[in-house]
Amino acid sequence: MNLKPSLLDNQKQSMRVSHEDEQASYQLSRHLLSLLPTNSHRPVVVVCIGTDRSTGDSLGPLVGTKLTARNLSSFHVYGTLEEPIHAMNLNDTLKQIQRFHQNPFIIGIDACLGKMKNIGTVSIGIGPVKPGAGVNKDLPPVGDIHMTGIVNVSGFMEFFVLQNTRLYLVMKLADLIADSIAKASYQFPLQEKNTSFLQRFGKYKA
Repeated sequence: MNLKPSLLDNQKQSMRVSHEDEQASYQLSRHLLSLLPTNSHRPVVVVCIGTDRSTGDSLGPLVGTKLTARNLSSFHVYGTLEEPIHAMNLNDTLKQIQRFHQNPFIIGIDACLGKMKNIGTVSIGIGPVKPGAGVNKDLPPVGDIHMTGIVNVSGFMEFFVLQNTRLYLVMKLADLIADSIAKASYQFPLQEKNTSFLQRFGKYKA
């Protein structure tokens, strides 16, 4: 299936899609391609934020693990269940990415809380994710663009809400995000072969 960004309305800079939509991964892939840099020499880096110690917050590492299993050749993936990127190592990881990649274009992936009607949707748009904002953590923003999955409702005891989020929903959102990124990567110009975060910088403890 052709995913050329010319099929998109370029004026629409953000979108939200339900994981129950049969065309969700196709729509997200097309939109992602429209936001990626036209300079094929600029490396695309996917930074998946979160921890496997909280069900709701495991979305990012799940996406990273699924993408790593696909062995994408055009995108560089950071943050997996084995090597999570979380509050304790986020700053150091971002510094290492800037050292290793020249002028990277970063896609920030994270779970978030939102309105009841939006639970189970994936948002994509220009601008960074703001990890930790829902639980009052002061962490650096991540990404030139973002993809976030709304895993539960916001507004009350967010930490406990994340802890008690259904794994089934998180897995569905992770599958959707990973599938849409993979689809886009197949249409994007080939970059240097991806190597793991562990091979480059050593393993951070969760």
